[in-house]
Amino acid sequence: MFVTKAMTRKVLTVTPDDSLLDARELMKTHKVHHVPVVEKGKKLVGIISDRDIRSAMPSTLYYESGSEREREKLERFRVKDVMTANVITLSLRDTLQDALLLLLKYDFGALPVVDNEGILVGILAVRDLLRALVTLLGIGQPGSLLCLLVEDHLGETKKIVDLIFEEKVPIGSVLAVRHWEPGKRAVFPYLMSMNIGPLKKRFQEQGYKILDPVEWYLGDVGREKQEKK
Repeated sequence: MFVTKAMTRKVLTVTPDDSLLDARELMKTHKVHHVPVVEKGKKLVGIISDRDIRSAMPSTLYYESGSEREREKLERFRVKDVMTANVITLSLRDTLQDALLLLLKYDFGALPVVDNEGILVGILAVRDLLRALVTLLGIGQPGSLLCLLVEDHLGETKKIVDLIFEEKVPIGSVLAVRHWEPGKRAVFPYLMSMNIGPLKKRFQEQGYKILDPVEWYLGDVGREKQEKK
């Protein structure tokens, strides 16, 4: 899925010459943590976060206390004084996977989306990304998650999907993840049904090992800790 399908299109913005107090008030009113900074024509020139504002403002002013003299002094500070100018952005061709990797790499909470001319067209926050992943994985509806341990061979996931279709159980999504142990891979079908007893029995008859997803996770975490020693 491209980021354009998940991003917020109606983006709140500020200009470089807006005051920090105005930017703070905008964030508080609309409950956002990141606001792109644009010039005429919505050309992206920076981004400012509530963290940037907190770092620049005395804590008494950030939380709406402090003297009037301090407040008047701070009015002289502009967004351009504290914004991040070299902005890491997403393009219209980037996917959710691209966005996820960037957010993890730089520990950002949101990324602006720009067109080929650098014009702001949207913003993708972590919340937008999570909402899109919920939709993609089909986990927004009641269902059942299975964890199957399979041989790490080409075509194993297809065999699982074929068997599920044979049992006429609707599928929300299927994830195949890294090795759980040498020569093995864990496959997670998310099924849009709570009645999967017959399907589990069928898998067992076909020789598949069924794990509790929590058991798989704890086993994988334990293996990682062991490897780090």
